[in-house]
Amino acid sequence: MKRIAVLAATVLLCAFATFAHRGTPYVGALTADAKTGRILFEENADAEAYPASVTKLMTLLLVLEDVESGKYSLDDFVTATEEATRFSEPSWVDIRPGEKMTVDDLLTALMVKSANDAAVALGVNSAGSFDAFVAKMNARAAELGMTRTKYYNPNGLPPVSRSNGRARKYPWKSFNVSTCRDQLKLALELVKRPQVFKYTSQKVAAVTDGRGQKLKFVNHNNVMVKDKQKVINPDGSEAVDGLKTGYIDAGGSSIVLTGKRGSSRAVVVVLGSNTAKERDAAAARLLTDALSALSW
Repeated sequence: MKRIAVLAATVLLCAFATFAHRGTPYVGALTADAKTGRILFEENADAEAYPASVTKLMTLLLVLEDVESGKYSLDDFVTATEEATRFSEPSWVDIRPGEKMTVDDLLTALMVKSANDAAVALGVNSAGSFDAFVAKMNARAAELGMTRTKYYNPNGLPPVSRSNGRARKYPWKSFNVSTCRDQLKLALELVKRPQVFKYTSQKVAAVTDGRGQKLKFVNHNNVMVKDKQKVINPDGSEAVDGLKTGYIDAGGSSIVLTGKRGSSRAVVVVLGSNTAKERDAAAARLLTDALSALSW
């Protein structure tokens, strides 16, 4: 009975958070010049929001930094622990304990499929344990000056998640929290690396899963994938090549979007939209305006 009461209380907390951390058209938004970090537009940029799967941008950064330092390579295999399955659910790549995938394939699944189990597998491989990787995330956030950000997991899942008609409680005590300004700091660090766009710009990707089967999936970034939502430059080229979307019930729909026009690159952060439609429309408009301003 006590366990049921705790779960019910947590569900009520999540329901309350729904009203506090999502809005129309968003909780907060921010755009900047990727080269200089100069802010082009901001609205409630310091408002607390739940980034959901946008969290995976920090996971991506830490893994790429591991590779850069020579700790392991993109071609090395990661063996999934039980945590990869226990602390994730769809969207996932369905890697099971003891199965192996390359770092490269897991990063592709992380950024294109938004695979929650890939985030956990990569994190445990990076730091040795789930908790150690979360500590690493928070330490890196502090180094970047992300003073309003707190991570509890590497994939952005809430403390209680509803899937297939049931509630699932996770061991972390709260939601990952951040702000538009903090997510901009993370994005500016990421876009310095050409390697990032190998993963974030793929509209359709394929990986080899833990059982040796080929899996194909489509990127969740509608502003990059869907023709009617794309940002098109005056020369006819498509602007968008990243970075990451996110959604949970309590935090709504969020995105960190980036695109380029000629030699200019802009970064857009939209957190906490009530719907994906509102998020994508706002992000596309803000990116168009930012690229126009930078190209003037």
